[in-house]
Amino acid sequence: MAEESPTGGERTEAPSAKRRDDFRKKGQVAQSKEVQTAAIFTIGLLFWIFYMPVFWRGLTNLLKSFFQRINEFEANSAAVITLAWFIVQNAFLLLAPLFLTVLIVGFFSTFFQVGWNFTTQPIVPDIKKFDPIKGMGRLFSTRSLVELIKSIAKVALIAWIAYSTLIGKFDEALILVDTSVGAAVTFLGKTAALIMAKICAIMIFLAFIDFLYVRWEMEEKMKMTKQEVKEEHKEMEGDPHVKAQIRSIQQEMARKRMMAEVPEADVVVTNPTHISVALKYSSDEMDAPMVVAKGSDLVALRIREIARENDVPIVENPPVARLLHEIDMGTSIPDELFRAVAEILAHVYSLKGSRQ
Repeated sequence: MAEESPTGGERTEAPSAKRRDDFRKKGQVAQSKEVQTAAIFTIGLLFWIFYMPVFWRGLTNLLKSFFQRINEFEANSAAVITLAWFIVQNAFLLLAPLFLTVLIVGFFSTFFQVGWNFTTQPIVPDIKKFDPIKGMGRLFSTRSLVELIKSIAKVALIAWIAYSTLIGKFDEALILVDTSVGAAVTFLGKTAALIMAKICAIMIFLAFIDFLYVRWEMEEKMKMTKQEVKEEHKEMEGDPHVKAQIRSIQQEMARKRMMAEVPEADVVVTNPTHISVALKYSSDEMDAPMVVAKGSDLVALRIREIARENDVPIVENPPVARLLHEIDMGTSIPDELFRAVAEILAHVYSLKGSRQ
């Protein structure tokens, strides 16, 4: 059954890439603690099996050194501190490889589940978390119930494995009274190793099941309602009204820049009333005349007004004006229009020359 959102509506839509990214930024990822526990326990146990001879050898040497120092020990505060520091330092060196292994395994068991995801949001203080009513709700939530059931099931399984293994070895244990101490220790070691191996197996199995459940649970949590999909799409694409307003502002700014080019034009070619195109040509800088402003209707009228105010010649030539209006601003005229425009410019230059 699909989960319902707080705002209403069932979460039936697959989560988008943006929603997944938002969850990761908040530190809400599919991470199974059982995977981390199983990895630490299993690899830590394997490491301990290989490291144990080194550990016991180091512990034996530490005890020898300790008893040697006891013979030379003087009962004063400085000697006590020195002896205590000696024991702590050597004990730490002996246990450091095991601690380091646990830290490395813990890190990679998390990394392989969620990848690199550094975020400080989960530790940012949130006043809502201090709400006692909501806190009680989380305490008796479905997730809390599931976690409780998982914990009880795990403890019960481990206890059952240990019990069944010991019961199976009970007959062998009875004959230990007639064997040597070495044989008894070997039997106990093998039995303990068997129990640990079974526990590792069951923890790996539980971790696999929990990993699948946590991923499914997170997918369900990230699902979206149809309304949320629409709102996110609107947010990504932008509100049509806002976009229209921005486009209008951009067009107005472009129009102002275009109008600022009209006083520098050499001629304005008109239709005569519906279209106006301003041309500029400099033989030193351009290969062909360039369209610096154009427009129709009210824009065309404004171009003509600015041209008159700045004594820019206006030439009526409907066919050429229509063709020039199809050219993008800031673009040189094509070769097929060069002759017609050249005649217009020649006429304009001749008028300027006669006025001078």
